[in-house]
Amino acid sequence: MSVLNKISLLSVLLLLPGVSHALDYDAGRFSFRLTGYGTSGIIEPDFASTLFIGDWRIRGQVKYNMSSGAIGAVYALDEAALDKGNFARETFMFVELDDVGRVEFGLTDSVARKLGIGLPDVGGLRINDRPIYNEKIMPDGPVIADTTLTSGRMIPRINLVASASSGAQYGVSFAGLSTDYDWAADVGLKLRNSAGKLKTAYSAGASFIFRPDDFDNEVYTPGVTADWRAQATLGMNVQYNSWIWGLTSRVIYDQNPIGDVSDGFVVGTGVSYDLLKYSVSLTYMFSDTGVWQSDIDDFYDNTVVASFRYKYSEFVDGWISGGTTSETPFVSAGLRVTF
Repeated sequence: MSVLNKISLLSVLLLLPGVSHALDYDAGRFSFRLTGYGTSGIIEPDFASTLFIGDWRIRGQVKYNMSSGAIGAVYALDEAALDKGNFARETFMFVELDDVGRVEFGLTDSVARKLGIGLPDVGGLRINDRPIYNEKIMPDGPVIADTTLTSGRMIPRINLVASASSGAQYGVSFAGLSTDYDWAADVGLKLRNSAGKLKTAYSAGASFIFRPDDFDNEVYTPGVTADWRAQATLGMNVQYNSWIWGLTSRVIYDQNPIGDVSDGFVVGTGVSYDLLKYSVSLTYMFSDTGVWQSDIDDFYDNTVVASFRYKYSEFVDGWISGGTTSETPFVSAGLRVTF
């Protein structure tokens, strides 16, 4: 068992029932909040070998409330960040102004990703953020595994996000001062309608990266070196009572790329249903890498994941997932603790 997996397992054991599950501190205008989760489980690719999986996240926020807003800071760390050799998921400061919006500065996700919509999933395989099965099952070619776009979270950026108004929220991002690219700009939009039994949400995002230089932010696509990279994403989420249906897509285009191809598109859809303490979901994604290059063959990947979750208590639940990715069937199960 690797050191990182031991840390993942330890994070779960420290959060077992009987231990404090959250930390909130308020002293007048000053407040502090600590949240997170830990997952420990197994996965069996091809039903032939049993591999340990661990996933966790911890996030702390300090905030000082003012008469018309707030200022604060956030630090977060998780398994996905450590997998990339980073010792922070995000580290940034923010300023909030009532009825105006929020400004973030530091290391964090772009507006396009934060306002994006993921696929319904009740399992513990992190389908919407560097899926765990992609780290345990090696594909035969490059796979775009995430339907929400990203221009990197470990690069200094500024996010400007307007407050939600009449169900609409939008924002812009700017990033630079990096060896990964000269600069990047992102825009995002989300529309929500939460009235009545039928609730809907729509999202759209776009990103432009100028002169990426071995920029690598995916699980199984090579780093890109090109004149520029453009990305776009669309998402939809429809909820009726306990049913949720989602549909998302992401397109990546590289201008004059050097080296192995890493652009293309991914589309996905999924549905989930909740009944008392039980939840089920079914998710499907299709990735096509190399679609813009006429001199090479495309690489296709189909991923199907079915999941079941049982909630033991407010903080503890167990899950089972099965499916196939990169033509490799798998089954997985685990325990998750939240706080």
